Amino acid sequence: MEIAEYVETLRREGELLAKAAEEAGPGAPVPTCPEWRVRDLVRHTGAVHRWATAFVEQGLTTPREPDEAPDLDGAELLEWFTEGHRALTATLAAAGPEVECWHFLRAPSPVAFWARRQAHETTVHRLDAEAARGGEPAEVDVEFAVDGIDELLRGFHGRRSSRVRSPEPRLLRVRATDAADAIWTVRISEEPPVTVRGADGTGDAAADCELAGPAARLYAALWNRAPFPSVHGDARTAALWRDNSGIR
Repeated sequence: MEIAEYVETLRREGELLAKAAEEAGPGAPVPTCPEWRVRDLVRHTGAVHRWATAFVEQGLTTPREPDEAPDLDGAELLEWFTEGHRALTATLAAAGPEVECWHFLRAPSPVAFWARRQAHETTVHRLDAEAARGGEPAEVDVEFAVDGIDELLRGFHGRRSSRVRSPEPRLLRVRATDAADAIWTVRISEEPPVTVRGADGTGDAAADCELAGPAARLYAALWNRAPFPSVHGDARTAALWRDNSGIR
């Protein structure tokens, strides 16, 4: 996906998040994040948006923590969120290829990283807001869902910080059934997971467990926002993912 596509997705997802949050109300519980109310979700996402904007806009080259969100609620909180969301989309849309700033996953450029990361960050939290509101969630595009699965498996869980580990080696396969070549093989051991795109020459029968289903449902499930569409093989490997894959 191109930077402009990520920015457009970010714009849409932020608007959907704000709409769902308004409909749910600031005090509504967030079933997918049990410790949060909607106001916590909006404050978190709004703070992350401003955090990301600062790296790109100011060219910051070292990591820093997000600033604490202001103690706002209701309409004032949503207005604060919307201002930050618009500033982020505008900053990313205007950023040129020469921008250098800190980022934490491999990417063609820092701007490409932040556009991709914030599009997925906002989409996952849009799902949270819609879970709080109730009703059917908006659709996640197949190509974008596949991209998000790839970022999660090969990006986040390729880092030393991943807690998806096992003293007994396991082979997990993830297969999106509605997209061509959307297969990942995840080798789990006492070290951080090693993920390759494809079957890794092992053949379907070699996987201890396969998680399969439409890309959008897998995307939500791998981020622990929904049940796995289907689990084939050793369910303990699926449980290992569910229990240890949270991103901190």
